[in-house]
Amino acid sequence: MNEVFNEKVTEEAKMSFERKKIFLERKKILHKTFSQLKRILKIIPMAAALSGLLFAPPVLAAERVYKKALPGYKYSFPQDHFSHDQFKTEWWYYTGHLQSKDNKHYGFELTFFRTGADHEPENKASSWKLENFYLAHFAVTDESGKRFRFYEKLNRSGLNLAGARSDTYYVHNEGWSVEKLGEHYLLKADAPEYSIHLILDAAKSPVIHGVDGVSQKASCLGCASHYYSMTRLKAEGLLFVGDKPQEVTGLAWMDHEFGSNQLSSEQSGWDWFSIQLDDNRELMLYILRRTDGTIEPASSGTIVDAQGKATHIKLNDFKVTTDSIWHSPKSNANYPMGWHVTVPSANLDLTLKSNLQDQELMTARSTGVNYWEGAVTVTGSSGGKAVGGQGYVEMTGYGEKFKKKI
Repeated sequence: MNEVFNEKVTEEAKMSFERKKIFLERKKILHKTFSQLKRILKIIPMAAALSGLLFAPPVLAAERVYKKALPGYKYSFPQDHFSHDQFKTEWWYYTGHLQSKDNKHYGFELTFFRTGADHEPENKASSWKLENFYLAHFAVTDESGKRFRFYEKLNRSGLNLAGARSDTYYVHNEGWSVEKLGEHYLLKADAPEYSIHLILDAAKSPVIHGVDGVSQKASCLGCASHYYSMTRLKAEGLLFVGDKPQEVTGLAWMDHEFGSNQLSSEQSGWDWFSIQLDDNRELMLYILRRTDGTIEPASSGTIVDAQGKATHIKLNDFKVTTDSIWHSPKSNANYPMGWHVTVPSANLDLTLKSNLQDQELMTARSTGVNYWEGAVTVTGSSGGKAVGGQGYVEMTGYGEKFKKKI
């Protein structure tokens, strides 16, 4: 009996000792925790003050005032290839058709956008000052492989990831770039499935669009852009499919526009055409659509003859119709297809057919715009003689009204 009692007492003593030991360990932990908490509470006011200095929104100066695109602008090259930061919006637009040695065909688009900030930081000497946003789109139409791929980038000034120089022709965005070296233009864009490394040489001088230095987009003053193109660029270089390089040659087209307030609130989108004919002529057309279903009277175009002379044409000088619709399952937009273009003054009667129907870019991570930009094949006649060629068509505002300032 005593042995049982003693064993029980001993067991209870052991349990009491263990409970005491656990209690002391917990007390140490609580003491350590409260000590740390006291230190944190002392730090919080200092951290709050510091965070106010580091992360408070920057003090902004007055709203930045940009120049408008007004008549009388005098172009000068190569300087007008450079960035024009005095205007709010600017883009450098390259499209083209390439052919490999084994007769595979590709279309490409590489576009660099610059849009100026609404305000300027108070500290203009800071290397982090926000002056511009830089965006870029790169797309490849693999006609032989029946594939279309696009990629996009968005950066800001101050991080040295993207920029456009105003003292030389060099525009870049995270490794994508265009630059002028001597008389050559170097175009580079690398992406997971397709890449291009191209040398472009101009076969003609830059072509000025519009009248008196401006391409009018609406009747209001300043609702315009300064707009020119290099309509026939001979291209050669490499196109990578995955990591496999292919030597390619072909033709490219370059557009450069800059302005501050191009579209009016009554406009819903546009259709733009660049056409390179086999007889060494080129044609550019843009049609601005209004929300009431009519066409903006300022819509116009340019014909470039074989020697490079440009002629401005108005809306009533040409006609564009379509014969079918392609419905995008991604954006739910209905895009016209099968274009018939006539320009009576140039005896042109042309048919444009998309090389792939799905050439839609959905750029939620950059410009936030869904648009169709695609390679087309051109057939038709000029003065009764057969003529062919190639081109690019851009269409915006078919899924929803185009709301972005460009």
